[in-house]
Amino acid sequence: MANTILTQEDKDQLLKPIDEYVGKIQDEIDQLRADGATLVRQLENHMILLKDDKSLNKEERANRIAEDKEALAKAREVEAKNRAEVDALVKKAETYINAHFDKDYLEPIKASCEAERQAIEKDYEQAIGKLKNEHEAELSKTSDKAEIKDENYVYKNRLYDQKMRRDLKLQAVKDEEHEAFVYRYHLIDKLRMSHFTFGQNMAQRRENYKYTFNAQQFLLQNGLYFVIIMVFVVLGIVTPMVKGSPLFTYNNILNILQQASPRMFYALGVAGLILLTGTDLSVGRMVGMGMVASTIIMHQGPNTGTVFGKVFDLTKMPLAGRAILALLVCIVLCTIFTSIAGFFTAKFKMHPFISTMSNMLIIFGMVTYATKGVSFGSIDQKIPAMVIPKINGRFPTIIIWAVAAIAIVWFIWNKTTFGKNLYAVGGNPEAASASGISVFRVTLGAFILAGILYGFGDWLECNRMVGSGSAAYGQGWDMDAIAACVVGGVSFTGGIGKISGVVVGVLIFTALTYSLTILGVDTNLQFVFEGIIILAAVTLDCLKYIRKK
Repeated sequence: MANTILTQEDKDQLLKPIDEYVGKIQDEIDQLRADGATLVRQLENHMILLKDDKSLNKEERANRIAEDKEALAKAREVEAKNRAEVDALVKKAETYINAHFDKDYLEPIKASCEAERQAIEKDYEQAIGKLKNEHEAELSKTSDKAEIKDENYVYKNRLYDQKMRRDLKLQAVKDEEHEAFVYRYHLIDKLRMSHFTFGQNMAQRRENYKYTFNAQQFLLQNGLYFVIIMVFVVLGIVTPMVKGSPLFTYNNILNILQQASPRMFYALGVAGLILLTGTDLSVGRMVGMGMVASTIIMHQGPNTGTVFGKVFDLTKMPLAGRAILALLVCIVLCTIFTSIAGFFTAKFKMHPFISTMSNMLIIFGMVTYATKGVSFGSIDQKIPAMVIPKINGRFPTIIIWAVAAIAIVWFIWNKTTFGKNLYAVGGNPEAASASGISVFRVTLGAFILAGILYGFGDWLECNRMVGSGSAAYGQGWDMDAIAACVVGGVSFTGGIGKISGVVVGVLIFTALTYSLTILGVDTNLQFVFEGIIILAAVTLDCLKYIRKK
């Protein structure tokens, strides 16, 4: 049967001895489980239903549950008693499946499918050849341009129809081959009551990945990453040649992670807004505001600059108190401004571009006016040593702060009602509102969360840089944060994005900037590289959106 296309009757005959052998064992297992494992599941499900049954009063519910618990205890005793015999039967059936399923059923099916594919391709080539001959014959009958144009159009449509027919037939063959593979796990599923082993789960995942894999979609989703990896490979090769030392050393990687850590907070905050089809243009100015506020509070000695003409000196406060106060002030200031932008966005349907641009102007104007645009010097170096110490003098613990933020935001996005609502509102606010979700609260909540993250980022950046806060600090960081989200796959179409993508985006941009700086590439040219990457990322995102539509 190596090159034969099997009929459905042939396939049934191949499968019959396997079904019969495993079916007999399954019947034995079902009998052993009837008063044990099967009854345990039934009773557990029944107790769940009883707890939600509003037709019962409290006493009736308690009595029914007590009866189920008593029966459950007996069923578990039966299950434990029969477990060894059931496990032996399961092992016997699986041993038979492993010995016979592939050899006696799956491999003949695959051979049949391959023969069917070859036949489909042959039929397709013959049909295309026939259409071509007919097309050329029609063209030879006329010299009229309009008729030639019509004939070319008809020919093109016929070619497309043939291709679609071929693709549908090939997909049907692919489905058949996949179903044959899956049938093994249908048998095992019944034997094991859906408790697959790790190896069985991995085998199913590999098959599902191969079955659903689409090369074009894969390139759309990952093509940019391949290009960026190639860029870093080239940088890794060029840097030793130009600078005489490797690029990706342990110290350089730590420096990249250290620089990326505060930026991670800004990107995570902006990502939530982009998820709602929004953005935030005020991030850079909030960095400057937070740096100024943190430096004033944690300054070493009396401040060198003034705020509205007043010099602050908080050196009498304990170091820990000043550090905590600086963090709280940063969070409060940033959250106030993001809440204002969030309110106008949610209440008046104002585009975040406008509300956050207004914030950007207000913050920069206020901070520059209050401080006359001067730098406030450095903070007490004992505070960074306490807040973000280096383990063994090398490993910067600021990275741990970033990892914690990533874990918390991931939990919020994926494991809370607010996170699910965030995706729902971003995907379709009208449908989310119709289903009872408060679009106003979700939008405002996303802005508040962003403000908290910005505040933490400001505080950590101040500790990393040991102060030197000024209103101009952080210029352009809003674009970096937005770019990192876009490159990481957070779509401006809304409701699409993962935390892992944001993390990758931040690391890519930080590493790229660091690498180009080491190579001595002019800062202005670095902007060119970033612009090209952003354009490519958004283009791919738009292509994915167009394909979906």
